[in-house]
Amino acid sequence: MNLLVTYMELLAQPSGAVAHPAPSTNLEIHAEHLAVEDYLSLYRAIGEPLTWDLRLRMPVEEVAQFLSAPSTRTFILREEGQPVGLCEFDAAEAEDIELTHFGLVPAAYGRRLGPFLLANALHAVWRAGTRRIWLHTDTNDHPKAQAVYARAGFKTYMQRMEDFPD
Repeated sequence: MNLLVTYMELLAQPSGAVAHPAPSTNLEIHAEHLAVEDYLSLYRAIGEPLTWDLRLRMPVEEVAQFLSAPSTRTFILREEGQPVGLCEFDAAEAEDIELTHFGLVPAAYGRRLGPFLLANALHAVWRAGTRRIWLHTDTNDHPKAQAVYARAGFKTYMQRMEDFPD
């Protein structure tokens, strides 16, 4: 399957001294180390409508290694204690950090929870020595994904057609 892939990067610390305010009072964001089963359940709930499959194609042992690696930071958005969003970074200790997965369960769409999660996770992961945070998004992602990234300060640096396994 051919998809248009857009590569974006954030080259400066997220603006503002304080992270994005919560759109409601029953929300919490924390860096968490989820159990593999809990992570994959949330990954499916978020990714199924967007055809995410990367972690589902990995052996469970590899997913466990990725989640427990010091270079992985996973921020979970919880609403009334239930996980509704995920913002995952790889190489969180390096100069260049990849935002590998970001999304919400469909029931959370349209309530400004995505910008809230993204802004707070970006503030938390950016540190002295960070050169950039980069990501890629494609035509299967949520239609508002690029706009959310752009409002957070990301700029497009490349677009190209790429072939992905069906």
